[in-house]
This record gives sequence, C-alpha cells and structure tokens, in this order.
Amino acid sequence: MFVTVLHNHDHSLLEDDPGREARADVVNVAVAMADALSGGKRRVTVRPVDDVGSVADALAGAPDVVVNLCESLGADSRGEALVPAVLELAGACFTGSPSLSLALALRKDRAKEILTARGIPTPRAMVVGRVEDLVTVDLAFPLIVKPTREDASVGIGFDSVVRDRASLGAAVSRVLRTFHQPALVEQFIDGREIYVPLLGNAGRRALPLTEIHFGAAFADKPKVLSYSAKWDTASPECLDSPSRLADLAEPLRARCVDVALAAFEALECRDYGRVDLRVDASGQPWVIDINPNCDLHPQAGFARAALAAGLSYQDLALHLVELAQERHHGHQATRLTGPNAARRAAAPHRDLHGRRSGVRARADRRRHPAE
Repeated sequence: MFVTVLHNHDHSLLEDDPGREARADVVNVAVAMADALSGGKRRVTVRPVDDVGSVADALAGAPDVVVNLCESLGADSRGEALVPAVLELAGACFTGSPSLSLALALRKDRAKEILTARGIPTPRAMVVGRVEDLVTVDLAFPLIVKPTREDASVGIGFDSVVRDRASLGAAVSRVLRTFHQPALVEQFIDGREIYVPLLGNAGRRALPLTEIHFGAAFADKPKVLSYSAKWDTASPECLDSPSRLADLAEPLRARCVDVALAAFEALECRDYGRVDLRVDASGQPWVIDINPNCDLHPQAGFARAALAAGLSYQDLALHLVELAQERHHGHQATRLTGPNAARRAAAPHRDLHGRRSGVRARADRRRHPAE
C-alpha cells in the first residue's frame, strides 16, 4: 500500500502571522503519523504543500490513500477546504472530512446557523464586519469575540471576553485590524469546557471525554483556552490549564455525546474529529466549536483519548486509513489492527461518495489526562 501524508508548509510565508505556531506544528504531526504508518507492506511518503498546485503534484504515483493533515494553504485558514476539494476532483482516497464540511466548520457563523436550524444548542451570536455595526449587537453580556474563520484558538485571549460596550468595541476592532475578517460576537458560556472526540462513520462512537481544568492563573480572568494557553508552553495559562479525562455523571456524559454527535452529523463530518462544548450551571451542553480536522499528534488530546479507549497511536493511524478505504471502495473495516485482516462485503447503505467510478484539532497535547 502506498500512503501519502499531506501537511501544509506555510508558517514562514507571512512576516506577521498570528497563527504561525499552529501552522508550524503540523509538520511534527505529519512525521509522527508517517512513522506510525510505516512498516509491513506500506510505503509512506510525506509531502509538504503550500498551494493548490502542490496538492495536485502530491498525487503523483497514485497513492492508495492520502492522509490529509492540511490546516491551511498559503498561511490562510480558508485554504484548509481547498485541499480535500482537489483530492475529491482527482478521485483520491483520503482521510477525514470532505471539503464542504471543513469549509462550514471554519466559518463559525455559518456552522452556527446550521446548528440552530437543527435545534442543536449553540450560544447566540452575531457577525460584525465594521466597527459602525456594533450598534446592532443586541446580545446580553458577557460576550466573547472571535475571528469568524480561524481555528486553534487563533485570535482568542483574555481580552476576547467582554462585559461592556467599550470592551466590545475594542475587541471587535482588534479582530478586524489583525485578521482582516469579520468578528463573531457570541454569548459567553461561563461553565465547564468539555471535549468530545468522535471516531468512525457508520457505528460512530465517542472516545473518552476530556475536560479543561482552569487553575490559579485564571482566578481573576475569564476561563478561556486562549492561543497562548495552547501554543506558548511557558505561559502560566498553558501550565495551569491541563486537560484530564472528564469525570461526568452518566446522564451529563450522555447529553454531551448526543449533542456532539448531532453537531458532527449536521456538518456532514466523517472519520474523526472533536466537538468542543461548554456546560452551563444547569447542565446544558452548548456547542462552541466543531473541529473535523483536529490535531493528531500522539501527545494531543485526540490520540490520548484513543489510548484511554485501548487504541495505541499506531492502531489509530491504521484505523484512520481503513476508514478512508471503506468509504472509497465500499468496504467496511472490521478491525482496528492487523493490515491483512479480512473485510466484510459492503452493506447497501455504505457511503460511496468519492469512489473513482462514481465521480481538512492539536494544541492541547501538553495537557495530560488524569492518571
């Protein structure tokens, strides 16, 4: 089997890139994934890409499976959806969600519209494209202000949570000026932050849930996982916001999983991903982010959750390749390990989208789960 691992290589393109650390880190993920997949009869190559043309070039040699780890192109997060679009047009078998799902997940405002239409709980929000439009914001404080189309907590800091009009104006202006995109103004849910990692398609399941524990560094500050908390390993907020396996009563755990599964399905995500929730004082989970292309580093939260469920990193890597193959070829994976295990015949309802005949998660890897 010939496997190509794609990753974006664009962290040095912009002189002033507020997401540089996140873009650079995906190289380490690609190396770890390639190491996990190497061996046996598999031939693995790692291909860095920085534009659409290089994605097409990476298909030279007709790989059997493409592991898509790209989170941007040309240092622009919008390029994340272009990578699977090229792969889809080429009829390639690739891991992860399709282009539409990645595009919707990146556009936080559009994703929220879909969730709201389906009755899936997500905090109320408005988009502000100009400072002059601040007068139209009629949401109750406190609020949190984010860029509309970034992930990995890019653009989020303590000053993103606002409690009055003056702070709101400053936060919106900062997003408009720094990221050259509209700001999403969202009601801030001051509660527990729960992550629900999801794996599989038919028979999709939740891996063990994790929770962020905000320590003393957040005593007089908003409890938000900022960009510094994710990427600056020496910062107090990073050191004092570990993630651990969530200790939830079964009814609450079930509610969190049900909400996460509904959100994942609403955006037609597939294979793997993570849904981030806030749980308010009444026990209601609220979807604050859907990450269909979450960090797959062996020390990141998704891989640690898989390990807690009994899947080694190599098992997880092999299973992701299997999931892509079963969709592409109409087979159903029946194993999590063992490259020569037999497969069952495809069921009539299997998702065959993308087959040749018929026709983009991360920074919490330093947060150790509870023993």
